[in-house]
Formats: sequence, C-alpha cells, structure tokens
Amino acid sequence: MKKLLLTCFVFLFFANCVLATSVESEIRAFAKREYPNDIQMQEYVYKKQIVAYNYLRSVRDIEIFDIAKREHPYDYTMQKYEYDKQVAAKKYMKTTRDQEVKVFSVREHPYDYTMQKYEYDKQVAAKNYMKTTRDEEVKGISFREHPYDYTMQKYEYDKQVAAKNYMSQIPNNAAKNKAVRKYPHDYAMQKYIYVKNAY
Repeated sequence: MKKLLLTCFVFLFFANCVLATSVESEIRAFAKREYPNDIQMQEYVYKKQIVAYNYLRSVRDIEIFDIAKREHPYDYTMQKYEYDKQVAAKKYMKTTRDQEVKVFSVREHPYDYTMQKYEYDKQVAAKNYMKTTRDEEVKGISFREHPYDYTMQKYEYDKQVAAKNYMSQIPNNAAKNKAVRKYPHDYAMQKYIYVKNAY
C-alpha cells in the first residue's frame, strides 16, 4: 500500500513538473510574441503572466473561469482580470431588486455577468427616466414599439418627442398632411416623410 502511494506521489510530482515546464514555455513564447525586440518587457510580461496563472489555479468558480478562458484563451493576465470582473458582477446581480429588469438582462446576456450588470443598470436608469415622462401619447408609442426594453423605450420616447415638436412648428401644407396621413401614430416617421418630400 505504501509503495502504491509513493508511486502515485512520484507520478503526480513529475506530472506537475512537466505541466509547469510546459506552461512556462508557453508563457515565455507569449511574452516574446508581445515584445519580440524587448527583453526587459518580455520579462515583465512573463512575471505578470506567471502571477496570474498561479492565481487562476486557486479559483473556485469554474463557470466564471470557463468564461475567462473563452474570452482570453492565451492570456493569463487578461483571464485573471476577466475572472475578477465577472465574479464581482455575479455578486452584484445577486443583490439586484428589480426582478423584471433582472430577467430581461439575464435573457439578453445569459453567459456574461459583466454584461448582465451593464444591461441591468442601463435598463433601471431608463425605467426610472420613463416614470418621469409627461407625454402619455408618445409614451404609449414607445411602449408599443419596445414593450420589454426600457432603454429602447427611452430612445424611442426622446426621438418621438423631438419629432413631434418639429412637426408642430411646420405650417399645414401638402407635404405635412401627406406625412401625417401616412403615419398618424408615429411622429418620427412623419418627420422623415415630410423632410424627404419637402426638400
């Protein structure tokens, strides 16, 4: 039994040595590719990559580790950066309160916690903005166009309000009447048709 354990230990030791040598060679080659004519920068990159590689060997979230490897397959420093960023975003997403927006964000970016966080924050800001809007008619247009996306609702609302204000300044004429008849519930399209026909 002791002999078997000793054999296993020796095998694992040598396997780790081979792996370490292989990784070291890979990192040296990476550093040389990054700075082919600068030995000092090669050494700097090498040390940074080794620190990142050792850090990544101890990480616990395998799902996020896979994301980091997928994003930066040949760069351990960037894998470490991506891993830390994704872990922070995953923790953040666990604290979010708006379930509707959270579901939307996860659906948009199912495999990227950083993008989920970005989407969530953007959507919450747009949702709060839409609560302050006053033009109910235009608000209805925006909701009809983008019922589940507050960022797009905000974009649509601002575009429609600007177009509505523009069209209100135009005196009644054939070009304006034609545009209104063609798109009675879309000020942005009214403006587009009017400008196209009037100039």
